[in-house]
Amino acid sequence: MATPLFDNFNPVSSKQWKQQIQFELDGADYNETLIWNSPEDIQVKPFYHNDEDIEPVEVTTKATDFKICQNIFVHDVSKSVERASDSLKRGAESLRFTIEDDTIDIEKLLQNLDLKNRNVYFNLNFISIDFVKKLNAISKQKNATFYYTIDPIGQLAKDGNWFSFTTKEKNNFETLEILSKEIPNTSLISINAGLYQNAGANMVQQIAYTVAHANEYFNRIPSINGTIVLQISVGTNYFFEIAKLRALRLLFNLIATEYNSNIECHLLVSPTKRNKTLYDYNVNMLRTTTECMSAIIGGADAIANLPYDALYHKDNEFGDRIARNQLLILKNESYFDKVNNPADGSYYIESLTKQLAEKALTLFKDIEANGGFLKLLNEGTIKRRIQESADKEQELFDSKKEILLGTNKYPNKEDKMKHDLELFPFVKIKPRKTLITPIIEKRLSEKLEQERLALE
Repeated sequence: MATPLFDNFNPVSSKQWKQQIQFELDGADYNETLIWNSPEDIQVKPFYHNDEDIEPVEVTTKATDFKICQNIFVHDVSKSVERASDSLKRGAESLRFTIEDDTIDIEKLLQNLDLKNRNVYFNLNFISIDFVKKLNAISKQKNATFYYTIDPIGQLAKDGNWFSFTTKEKNNFETLEILSKEIPNTSLISINAGLYQNAGANMVQQIAYTVAHANEYFNRIPSINGTIVLQISVGTNYFFEIAKLRALRLLFNLIATEYNSNIECHLLVSPTKRNKTLYDYNVNMLRTTTECMSAIIGGADAIANLPYDALYHKDNEFGDRIARNQLLILKNESYFDKVNNPADGSYYIESLTKQLAEKALTLFKDIEANGGFLKLLNEGTIKRRIQESADKEQELFDSKKEILLGTNKYPNKEDKMKHDLELFPFVKIKPRKTLITPIIEKRLSEKLEQERLALE
């Protein structure tokens, strides 16, 4: 018979805990010393207690089902096939192909890959009815689940222009409407939520903009069906990122229900680039490890890790293997896939989830009251609000209040990177005519790194 261990101890109320903490502070102010405000204006307390009426948030997550995803940019089809096959043999459970245009020989790319019962994501940087139909036919032959992550609004936000097309449809939405009718019960639409995070939006903005972004598709494509893929980026604010994913799933389901829809969201999560650095680049592995942990606990359906050298090296076998192995260790050696809903019962995470959801819902309602996400995107309001948040975070980084080890604190002045750059790791200036000013992704350490490179 089990010994009732806790029966020997009297319960301690939150009031008693606070009194003891105040005593230990030896005169220091409790609120000023131990309570801090997040960029989302959430007060974080030193402890959370079950007598504070923290209501549990009903979010169902399945950590046991999360898949390890391998990113593959398709340029040379033969090399992409080789890389995909090798990745599947080495532990990848799903694939995400980025395809630039419809001239890619998709049959050659997929014909020799074992995709039975696997999820495959197609990050299409174009819109084509014939191409998607061709993919759909292959998915049936392969008995695989294909996600066609088409996001015209995300294209407009990131590039400044809609997808171009040569068919008779009037616009991108009409093309998606035709596809959703001709290929029912498939996952056609995606939301590039990672854009907002990588551009510097705070978490309330990320959640609200993602849901408002999705709401535009609900309104404009009546026949929408299947699953919507939310492509999300997570940073190193560990517990907040867990709560962000939970709050995002909660609000998405709430909005979808308003349309009497059975549409579900599928969370494809990657570590952010915003806090990644050129110098002391091995620290990137530590950052991506905790970010992947947040993704699993927060309820990601699939995780595509970011190689530690992705900023400055072209795709390479070593970087891919390390990134994949990080997830394999979390799954097979750290047992992160053994328990569903792992965040349930954590008063801190429950509180954060509720507050993020409530604040994001308020912002979402404000967006809708002012004409909707697309209207505010066209007017430049969304970009301006993200830039305001990004500037605040940049100021914290520049003043060393937000720290990236090895970059703005404890830098190794002997590190040299100029001759290792295979890729241009900074914001690229691409003059062109656009419908709107695009939202620009930018890392925190770019200015500092450019100054160091100039002195090498």
